Amino acid sequence: MTGVEVDDVREGEVLVDVRGVKVHFPIKRGLLIDRTVGHVYAVDGMDLTIRRGETYGLVGESGCGKSTFGRALLQLEDLTEGSVTLGGVDLATLKGEDLRKQRRHMQMVFQDPLGSLDPRQTVEQLLLEGMQAHGMASNRKSARERLVELLAAVGLPSGALTKYPHEFSGGQRQRVGIARALSVDPELIVADEPVSALDVSVQAQVINLLENLQEEFGLTYLVIAHDLAVVRHISDRIGVMYLGALVEEADADDLYAMPLHPYTRALLSAIPVPDPVVEDTRERILLSGDLPSPANPPSGCRFHTRCPWVQASRCSTERPELRVVSVPGAPASHKVACHWAEQIASGELQPHAVEGQVVAPLDIPEPAPHGVPGSTLLPED
Repeated sequence: MTGVEVDDVREGEVLVDVRGVKVHFPIKRGLLIDRTVGHVYAVDGMDLTIRRGETYGLVGESGCGKSTFGRALLQLEDLTEGSVTLGGVDLATLKGEDLRKQRRHMQMVFQDPLGSLDPRQTVEQLLLEGMQAHGMASNRKSARERLVELLAAVGLPSGALTKYPHEFSGGQRQRVGIARALSVDPELIVADEPVSALDVSVQAQVINLLENLQEEFGLTYLVIAHDLAVVRHISDRIGVMYLGALVEEADADDLYAMPLHPYTRALLSAIPVPDPVVEDTRERILLSGDLPSPANPPSGCRFHTRCPWVQASRCSTERPELRVVSVPGAPASHKVACHWAEQIASGELQPHAVEGQVVAPLDIPEPAPHGVPGSTLLPED
């Protein structure tokens, strides 16, 4: 996008407003009666807004909860807590037929283009299914004309309507998935790793297709990915997610020019640079340890067990909020969830070696059968 377009998006109408979203999956044990003995905190406190016509990129390593958040936004996962508002409508309060009608305004492009398409249906049947569900295919002739237009928009010939998913390449199947999402005229499309299953030579084609379709149909995107290069190319704003929550949010150019959270710095330092001189001299941040278990997340800052700038005070006891930081050169739209972001940016705090802490999952003993001495079954809540 051009600078003028980005400014227009930044000041535009908010289409999606997410407040305090949590998605906790219960861990159950028991032979005769299942008892909840813990939870997996997949999403644990997400606040996020997406403006109409904007592309919001959500990045993070595997297991951070970004795909679960995308599904929860579309009400494909039940919310444990929080609200999701789309165009002024609180989706979390809708059930049954009301929610089904609202789904016309929000669609998803799945990561696996083959697994998300019914192998027993032709492309025509796949595209018509959603249109029929929302009363958009009453006239067969006009419906077919629309399908031909959709295929042309995603770069496929009209002859593809009679083919089955297995007859296409990976990139073509993803185009079919995009056409299916567009078939009901949505306002919001959640693209979950839309190019990760494709060859590198095809990824650029699909990304460019998404950009062209956004301009043609006035779409709003939430793009979920782990490839920072893809996200930078397509996004207006980027949110960095770690263990169920955002740790940094900024305009795409600002985030890459001035990463302020230690986790974001580590992610960007891992991107290879195609210049041997720069590659040999640039700063590398190597994180210790593995991503903690979402069933037993660390107290305080979720990143403190791996952070090279961790401090003895606050980091392990107080969870930081996503806030606007007072760093010279950082715009007001740049938010960071770090107690020491200003001190790290100024150089007052320097990175130091940190021993990776192993945060094990909850120690949940297997229950013994009823009546057996030493049974570990927990009492009812």
